[in-house]
Amino acid sequence: MRYLPLTDADRRDMLGVIGAKSVDDLFRDVPERARRSGLVDLPKRQGELDVERALSKMAGKNIAAGSVPFFVGAGAYRHHVPSTVDHLIQRSEFLTSYTPYQPEITQGTLQYLFEFQTQVAMLTGMDVANASMYDGSTACGEAVLMAHRVTKRKKAVLSGTLHPQYRAVVENISEVGGYSVEAMPPAIPGTTEDIISHICDDTSCVVVQGPSFFGDLVDLRAVADAAHAKGALLIAVVTEIVSLGLVTPPGEMGADIVVGEGQSIGNGLNFGGPYVGLFATKSKYVRQMPGRLCGETVDATGERGFVLTLSTREQHIRREKATSNICTNSGLCCLAFTIHLSLLGEDGLKRLARINHANAVKLADALSVVKGVEVLNETFFNEFTIRLPRSAAGTVDELVDKGVIGGLPVSRLIPGNAAVENLLIVASTEINTDEDRASYAKALKEVL
Repeated sequence: MRYLPLTDADRRDMLGVIGAKSVDDLFRDVPERARRSGLVDLPKRQGELDVERALSKMAGKNIAAGSVPFFVGAGAYRHHVPSTVDHLIQRSEFLTSYTPYQPEITQGTLQYLFEFQTQVAMLTGMDVANASMYDGSTACGEAVLMAHRVTKRKKAVLSGTLHPQYRAVVENISEVGGYSVEAMPPAIPGTTEDIISHICDDTSCVVVQGPSFFGDLVDLRAVADAAHAKGALLIAVVTEIVSLGLVTPPGEMGADIVVGEGQSIGNGLNFGGPYVGLFATKSKYVRQMPGRLCGETVDATGERGFVLTLSTREQHIRREKATSNICTNSGLCCLAFTIHLSLLGEDGLKRLARINHANAVKLADALSVVKGVEVLNETFFNEFTIRLPRSAAGTVDELVDKGVIGGLPVSRLIPGNAAVENLLIVASTEINTDEDRASYAKALKEVL
């Protein structure tokens, strides 16, 4: 009764109210092939202590990112997060705060969101930023929808530089919304992408990532000019926000909307989330921006104060006027971002970016001398792509056996493409040491 509190009579009553004959009727929209035919292979019942032991044993088979030399990137990066960040975000006024609808009692929350917006606008070289989104991929999808609203067009052109998961989110949103997507093939380093020729009068936006999914640094100026000449917007995607401590901001290269993943600053890998999406744009497009925007004002006594200036969800305004159904911002994660970036300061971020780049260059040099390994990138920030003489996925598995997590096999995110079967994306941040790099080169030499 503790786990199954409803009786058969209770179930019959509920099914009767909604007009269903049986529980199976609730799942009739799920295709038969997608349904499980039997029970999951788990014990039917165990005590709490037994369950804890079993799950701990299963978890023990994992290799934690911090326990071995770690070189995975491709959109989620292992950086050092100062203990100050974790200490401050666990203060009760931050940890338990919710949506700042009432400014008179949420000044602290509104202030740090305002500061977060300022930091993101400065980093990206844009006029205005919102109070964050769920993550980089959903921010990318929302940016495409925003471009459709601004231009009154329905076609997005996606560069082959774009992260495959970001591309999948855009395609999913577009399919549901009745929009069209033209996606270029993967922009493997060393190949040339002629995305400009695909921009036409029906194009609402062009989406380009820099540094690219494969690690290449990307100059957006030519694509921005071509997009603007056709009346389209340029959406720039940044999955490694630390790069903007060293790389020219997208706003200075002509981007109309900049979206990105802010996980690298203040937030750990956390097994894939929660993360913090960044969204910035030009002032003239601010009323088409999704999410919420905090603003600075003065109160009745002339004191500085903060308010929720823009909130574009259907919960707050007429449904037909809503620009997004994004229900909130990633409050605690963007607070962590704000604290970490405040601790770093402008000079600290630049120094951190230089260390990342220098470490990646050292790693590329160490791996390039391994027989059969080819570094494909001419320019990169803190990650790059190597071509191996054999399957990258199999090689990574063997590296794990030697105590090194060697990177992301491209085939994991772009399956069924023979051109990427031997490609491995490798990242090196400030976390990695000379000993880590030497261990990687040694292990790679042994498995190849």
